[in-house]
Amino acid sequence: MTALRLSVENLLASPNEAVLAEVISEHVRRTTGRGPSPAEVRAWERSLPALARDLADAGLTKVEMLVEYKLPLTSRRVDVVLAGVHPHTGDDSYVVVELKQWNRAEPSEQGEHLVIVEGMPGREILHPAEQVRRYCEYMCDFLGVLRDRPQAVHGVAYLHNAMELDIDGLRDQVRDERARLFTKQRRGEFHRYLRERLADKPGAEAADRLLESAVAPSKQLMAHAAREIREREQFTLLDEQQVAYELVMRAVEKARRSDFKHVVIVTGGPGSGKSVIALSLLGELYRQGRTALHATGSQSFTQTMRRYPGRGSTRVKNLFMYFNSFTAAERNGLDVLICDEAHRIRETSTNRFTPAAKRTGRSQLDELMAAARVPVFLLDEHQVVRPGEIGTVHAIETYARSQGYEVSRVSLDEQFRCGGSRVYEQWVLRLLGLADGGPIPWNGDDDFEVRLVHSPQELEAALRAKPGTARMTAGYCWVWSEPRPDDSLVDDVVIGDWSRPWNVKKDRAVGDAPPSMLWATEPSGFGQVGCVYTAQGFEYDWSGVILGPDLSVRDGRLVTVRENNRDPAFKSKKTVPDAEFERLVRNVYKVLLTRGMRGTVIYAVDPSLRDFLQRLIPAET
Repeated sequence: MTALRLSVENLLASPNEAVLAEVISEHVRRTTGRGPSPAEVRAWERSLPALARDLADAGLTKVEMLVEYKLPLTSRRVDVVLAGVHPHTGDDSYVVVELKQWNRAEPSEQGEHLVIVEGMPGREILHPAEQVRRYCEYMCDFLGVLRDRPQAVHGVAYLHNAMELDIDGLRDQVRDERARLFTKQRRGEFHRYLRERLADKPGAEAADRLLESAVAPSKQLMAHAAREIREREQFTLLDEQQVAYELVMRAVEKARRSDFKHVVIVTGGPGSGKSVIALSLLGELYRQGRTALHATGSQSFTQTMRRYPGRGSTRVKNLFMYFNSFTAAERNGLDVLICDEAHRIRETSTNRFTPAAKRTGRSQLDELMAAARVPVFLLDEHQVVRPGEIGTVHAIETYARSQGYEVSRVSLDEQFRCGGSRVYEQWVLRLLGLADGGPIPWNGDDDFEVRLVHSPQELEAALRAKPGTARMTAGYCWVWSEPRPDDSLVDDVVIGDWSRPWNVKKDRAVGDAPPSMLWATEPSGFGQVGCVYTAQGFEYDWSGVILGPDLSVRDGRLVTVRENNRDPAFKSKKTVPDAEFERLVRNVYKVLLTRGMRGTVIYAVDPSLRDFLQRLIPAET
């Protein structure tokens, strides 16, 4: 964990608040790779000196201040954690402080934990006491030093500019003793609150223990997660799914008993149940009191897991992480790390925004394997679609064996997406040249419909007429514009006189269009064309796929046309040679063509490819 350590005495002695803000800014730049916003700088210049004066007036000048404390395994930062000694027990004691410069705020009618703040029109803000309560809960859930000691952490929202009448109603929303609310009008009460939890003794050792704490889910969180996941979601595992499940559970017991590491690799095509296995494992492991986390490399997939399996529970949402969350994880701190969509593992967790001091050169595979006694990798090798993704069975198995780890592998034979049609999956693989034998005619399957259309208008109309869920996707062959100033999307995907926008780029809705990570699951996603980065990992009843002009046909085989592709990730031939481009684009279309559970409707932009497909797919009668 990271934080900038400051003392009350040094902070009060600093004559220049701008210098203080620059010191904190440099810390943030170094640890996050980005500069602070003007609002953050103003807060440091004004709020931190105000808090330091209150600590001094309360007679607590020896308390350690951890500024911009980063919560473990997240990018979230807490304004200040006060670390010190409890005045009665002598134990470590911590007060989490959320500082607000607000002058006026009132409860919102949109939700019981939401407030409206003057100067921030048109948006609701989480109540600061609820915000800090969740920070405290999260710290107790994940920090070993606080395991079984939730009473050591307290939270305060301090609105140091506001009077009581300025926040009328906000105090009524505070219902938990762990999270209190104070204004400048109640400074005396704030001082008494601090003195009841902190003594005027050096807090450096308490700060050391917090910053150096092991990171792992607590027993309390495990019990909660077991109830939430196992009781909310009931899964039936079939055949090889159950084999994979039991293999992992046996490996957990064996690794724990014998103190060694066992790597499990589970491979399967689209819809073979990899994520069902992942959630079943997560629930059962927590029921047994094991420590486990779920991780992916996809924002859309992780956010959806947080939204659905974790619905209604912030704590369960916190079980779903990203592959780059484990750069500083304790070795073997977890019993199991479930790496879902493992084909998205990258060479390293660093990127161009990573500070130079943190560029260790350590591989992401090493970070993930080191974090748990039993790392589990669930993947489909034909879904590697971006440069730098290295999640293949060969790469994972080779690295594990080089470290002396035991490796087990399970291949999932059952096919649940694509209507259970293994015939269709094989047809797609041969069409794209990802399986031997070349393209073959589609001879039909009673459980799965494949239809070729002659225009995008016909494709969209066919999907609208289908019962159930449907989405349109396309190869990345058109530019992708930012939304207009009036909060509307640009119709970038233009084919003749038909045009539609891409799905939203970012994690906020634009007009009626949902944010990117919810495009595949929210009904309002139908009006946009999805790309592989938002479709990957999801399924819907009917899939409409536009094969872009980066695919053509020559001598009875599909070929790629690089100059017609617009994906920025593929732009440089130096970083993505032609052979790699060829492989990745074919994988992209494999992903797009295998999202549907009941059927796929296909339109090809390239005329020669359209003619070729007409010979493979019989016309509807």
